[in-house]
Amino acid sequence: PLTIIMVVIASWIIYKYLVPKSFKEWRNVGLIQAFVIALYAEMYGFPLTLYILTSFLGIDIPWLHISGHLWSYLFGWGEAMAMVEMLIGYAFVFAGISVIMQGWREIYRVRDEQRLVTSGIYRYIRHPQYAGIYLAIFGQLVHWPTIPTLALSPVIVLVYYRLARREERELLLRFGDGYRAYMEKTPMFFPAWRDLSRILGPEQ
Repeated sequence: PLTIIMVVIASWIIYKYLVPKSFKEWRNVGLIQAFVIALYAEMYGFPLTLYILTSFLGIDIPWLHISGHLWSYLFGWGEAMAMVEMLIGYAFVFAGISVIMQGWREIYRVRDEQRLVTSGIYRYIRHPQYAGIYLAIFGQLVHWPTIPTLALSPVIVLVYYRLARREERELLLRFGDGYRAYMEKTPMFFPAWRDLSRILGPEQ
C-alpha cells in the first residue's frame, strides 16, 4: 500500500507541473514515471537490487530496509552515514521539486499571453522544469540507488536535453534575436553560483 501511495503522490506532482502535451513529452514523462515506480517498488516492496547484489554478485548486504541506502553499505560507511546520505538526497529532491514548481508558476502566469517568459526563475536558467527533474533524480540516486533507476537516469537526462534543444530551435524561430540574446546571458540548466540562493529562496 505504501508503494502505491508514494507512486500516486509522485505521479500527481509529475503530471501537474510538467503538463505533457505532445507524444514526445508524454513519452519522456513516461520514463520519469517508470523511474518512480522502480524506485518505490524497491523502497517499499521487493528489494530487487539487494537480491541481485547478494545472490549473484556475492556482496554481503543485510536484507534490511536501511540497506537501501546502498552507498553507505557498499563503501562501509555505516548507519550514521546512511542517514546523512538520506538527508543529502532529499535535499536535492526537494530542491528539484521547488525549481519545477517555480518554472510552472511563471508559465502559468503568462498562459494567455504570447510572449517570451524571462521573469522569476527564468531570469537565471532557461529550462527550470528540466533542471528540477535532474536535481530530483540525482537526489534519489544519492538517497536510494537501484539498478533500474541507475539504468533509467542517463536515458532521462538525454531525452530531456534533446527536448530542451528542440524547444530552443522552435523559440529561436518564434522570437528571433530576442531569444538568442536571452540564451547568451542565461544558462541552460544550472545557474551561476551567485544566483543559487535566489532560486532556492522563498520568492523570486
